[in-house]
Amino acid sequence: MLKSDPLIGVVGVCASGKSTLIKALTAQGYRCRHIAQEHSYVPDMWQRLTNPDILIFLGVSYEKTLERKKLNWTRAEYEIQLHRLRHAFEHADIHIDTETLDSRQLLERVTAELGNFTHDQSS
Repeated sequence: MLKSDPLIGVVGVCASGKSTLIKALTAQGYRCRHIAQEHSYVPDMWQRLTNPDILIFLGVSYEKTLERKKLNWTRAEYEIQLHRLRHAFEHADIHIDTETLDSRQLLERVTAELGNFTHDQSS
């Protein structure tokens, strides 16, 4: 059974939309935590430190990360982050590809997914 005020964890590579999403969800009253799993060598750090009730994984391509943040990183560094996120990806409750979504569309998609998830859990 899901808590009435679930803790939502958000993971993804750099520039996938984590901070933007968390800010928007928090403004709507959700309890959220940014989990910097992409920077940790401990595969289940997301679980050990936060253990959210709902885990959201945001995906985006290497090319799009460069467009969004003008990051000074290589494809190999991007791939390392994906590798570090494998465990979180496998355990995420919600997976969203943010490649073509603007911040409003991302929020709408996530709130719809959260509504479906919490509805499914309470039945």
